[in-house]
Amino acid sequence: MTTDPRAAPQDAEAPVWDALLAEARRVMTRAYVPYSDFPVGAAALVEDGRTVSGCNVENASYGVTLCAECGLVSSLHATGGGRLTHFVCVDGKGRILMPCGRCRQLLYEHRAPDMVLMTVSGVKSMDQVLPDAFGPENL
Repeated sequence: MTTDPRAAPQDAEAPVWDALLAEARRVMTRAYVPYSDFPVGAAALVEDGRTVSGCNVENASYGVTLCAECGLVSSLHATGGGRLTHFVCVDGKGRILMPCGRCRQLLYEHRAPDMVLMTVSGVKSMDQVLPDAFGPENL
């Protein structure tokens, strides 16, 4: 068993995480990153059992670059909507990557109440990675 927290998890939900990691790694190879050379892939499980994924897509006007999480959420809605239950993101070497603050906010908006994320320090709840979040319920 590996001790690298960025490797695949070893727990009761390992088959779910293994499948999501494989999809995130697969879609990461489709990233369009001519400027940063930093491909990212993301995959998530939806409440109805679907898997959605996304990769980052850069732009010469850096501010309009799309994160892998943006592509994933777009795929979520393009394929029928729903709420995310499990999420993982990987870097160009296939290692687990923590979503940035902006992307955590994006994921928060589209999460199921008990959504969990595979992070560099293990599985965490959305509340653990974005405590005291602002969301639709605050409007």
